[in-house]
Amino acid sequence: MAFVRPWLLFSIGMVLLVGSTAALTFVIVPDLRNPPTEQRMAMPVPGADDAGRSGPPPEAPLVATPPPANLPTVDYWPPPPAGFPSDPAPLSTTPLREALHPTVPVGAYDAPGGRPLAWLAPTIRGVELTMPVIERRAGWAAVLLPSVNRSVAWVPPGGWTTVPLRDQLVVARRTHQLFWLRDGGLVRSWRVSLGVRQTPTPLGRTFVLGRSTLAGEVYADTDVFALGAVPDDPGAIPPALKGAHIGVHTWYHDRELGRNTTDGCIRLTKKGQRELLTEIRPGTSLVVVDRFSAPATQQPALTPSAAAAPTPSGRSAARSGSRPAA
Repeated sequence: MAFVRPWLLFSIGMVLLVGSTAALTFVIVPDLRNPPTEQRMAMPVPGADDAGRSGPPPEAPLVATPPPANLPTVDYWPPPPAGFPSDPAPLSTTPLREALHPTVPVGAYDAPGGRPLAWLAPTIRGVELTMPVIERRAGWAAVLLPSVNRSVAWVPPGGWTTVPLRDQLVVARRTHQLFWLRDGGLVRSWRVSLGVRQTPTPLGRTFVLGRSTLAGEVYADTDVFALGAVPDDPGAIPPALKGAHIGVHTWYHDRELGRNTTDGCIRLTKKGQRELLTEIRPGTSLVVVDRFSAPATQQPALTPSAAAAPTPSGRSAARSGSRPAA
């Protein structure tokens, strides 16, 4: 298969590792706003509303050291700086029920009350950033980080909102299956293609970062999902794909479903991809495990899950140099 030369996409700034034919997607977007020199936080007053409550008092919020203005901002590429803690349960298939969206640039810390290591902006290359929450402690929230695998950041109170998550995606590598769950029940499952031995689909929890339209009939005229995950071994992919993210997408044929034939992406049927694009919102968690026992099937009323509203998908695209390369 041939690689596709870089081309320009109007709105979403994502480089996607897609199947055995890979595409580089570049976007012309305004620069992210500069982080403030001081982060404002709404710190609850301990005990102010505890009257009449039973049980132990809530933990007092831990004070956050204001992040320096010169810290890097987490982006699509390069990966975040070192020092963030590992996901404490990377293979957990327990559904994550809420996601965090920064409304202003907020600090990303290595622990509650710990060291600030980076900034999290409201958007990444023009795409709204929404990250699953895996834990709360003393007023802080731990979120899955984008652009790095199996890592989390702690965010102090203030400067963000949360959204509920109903859906979860689970990929079982041994059986080549993608499961879509809603409210804990199985909605659909599909046979999928996954990464080859040199570039396996990374294990662990990640999330849907956004969606994009890629050029070429190989994608069956269907948008792709970009995930927060990246290849575990960036050196195993071609240099032209530096900065690539793992994607969920369809293909122009289904003959390779159930096999390891991609560069790390998760490839399913066109009908399945289009249904997920309608139902799955950014911030939805996706976990890749070796084996998974699906729960009992339920058939909920399939209304869009609180917002699978499309993020900028680049349908007004200006293409450049899109002919296949050797």
